[in-house]
Amino acid sequence: MQLQTENRLGPTGLPAQRIDATGRAHIDLRAVLALAAPLMANSAIQMLLNLTDTWFIGRLSTQAVAAVASVHWLVLVVIMLFGGVGLAVQTVVAQYFGGGRHARASQAVWIALWGITFTLPLYLAAAAAGHWILRPFGLDPEVQHLAGDFWMPRIAGSFFGAATWAVLGFFNGIGRPRVTVAATALMALSNVVFNQLFIFNLGLGIAGSGLATAAAQVLAVGYVLAAFLKEEQRARFRSHLTWRLHPPRLIKQMLLGFPMGLLYAGDLLGVALFQIMQVKLDAAAGAATQIAMMLTSIAYLPGLGIALAGTTLVGQSIGAGDRDWAMKVGTRVTVFAAAYMGGMGILLALCGPWLMPLFIAAHDAQSAAVVALGVKILWFAAVYQFFDGLNLGSGFCLRGAGDALVPAALVLGLAWLLFVPLAHMLIFASGQGWVDVLPQLGWGALGGWAALVLYVLLLGSMLFVRWRSGAWRRLRI
Repeated sequence: MQLQTENRLGPTGLPAQRIDATGRAHIDLRAVLALAAPLMANSAIQMLLNLTDTWFIGRLSTQAVAAVASVHWLVLVVIMLFGGVGLAVQTVVAQYFGGGRHARASQAVWIALWGITFTLPLYLAAAAAGHWILRPFGLDPEVQHLAGDFWMPRIAGSFFGAATWAVLGFFNGIGRPRVTVAATALMALSNVVFNQLFIFNLGLGIAGSGLATAAAQVLAVGYVLAAFLKEEQRARFRSHLTWRLHPPRLIKQMLLGFPMGLLYAGDLLGVALFQIMQVKLDAAAGAATQIAMMLTSIAYLPGLGIALAGTTLVGQSIGAGDRDWAMKVGTRVTVFAAAYMGGMGILLALCGPWLMPLFIAAHDAQSAAVVALGVKILWFAAVYQFFDGLNLGSGFCLRGAGDALVPAALVLGLAWLLFVPLAHMLIFASGQGWVDVLPQLGWGALGGWAALVLYVLLLGSMLFVRWRSGAWRRLRI
């Protein structure tokens, strides 16, 4: 048996399962790849989108790159905190689809869109508060001003991004990632056009980059809604009939999705503060860290695509009533993600001397310092990529099982009791940072990256132990 790439389970009712001549069940790697490959391709497109943004902003100045570095992860924190109800869509859809409850699967999308609509005032308030949010960090005035200019349109437009990813959770959950690939490609291509138009042709500078992403997300949400309401989805999932607000189910989906969003927000907020620390240290450290982060997305984002396949396969297996198969296929996906990311991390570090100069203007006075530091940073990133693969694979398989509370607690504990204070201790010398309660060792940018390596190593290992413990078997959605 071979799982089809379009929304079908195999004859046994279980995803990615192949039965041999003796009647034994095996994981069909071709079927896993058939689902994971489009999601990896989608992540590759997202990677190009991020790198394109970095390239355009790098044409402005080192300060502009440092400004985006200071808010890049904070933007994602806002999206995760406000859009948790949308994160639950893939889990709910996969499990209901695996159980044959198709109308309930499509209803999860509308429930998420209702929830996201109710959060629109929060997005607008956060967008307006950008300069106030950044003020306590003591950034260079020029960098802070540029970061605030980028923040407002980027956050305001994130409402459309959250809606887009909620609908795409439906297509990922039923095993039709081609729609996700098409939507992301549309967003990436239009983002290139809008970046050139808004940043340079209209002279909006760094604010134009945030506006370009927002405009691209508006196009994407229109595309995915049209795909969701096509005749095929209306006939099989009754997607045009399940739009009515159902408060009890909205509350239930929010209770499932909020811990998922909190998990990612807690992690990303820790990374955001780490990156702000680098920017506060100096613009070169902030720019080198931002470019390195964007380059490591070559490993991270395809790994994320593999992990998303794990969410679908685990959810569908549980929906079909076989948690043993969910454990087996989820473990295989996690190992796959870790192996891919570990290998790519080493390759990126080896290519660092050729890649780093592409993202900073040669005429910039700090370009040589940025490149030299960035090449060293990529080797730190190579060390943690394998464990970040364990983190992603295990975390997304747990998400497919609906296990969110304990993983969120693990992330918050490690991020805020270990990573953030350790990064502060290692980056700043006495008097350089925000507080001097703890000893300040002053190891600079590389000290912060050492703290990040330790954090990811522990997080990936602990989430993998959580997955293998099977505690999620007791959960029901």
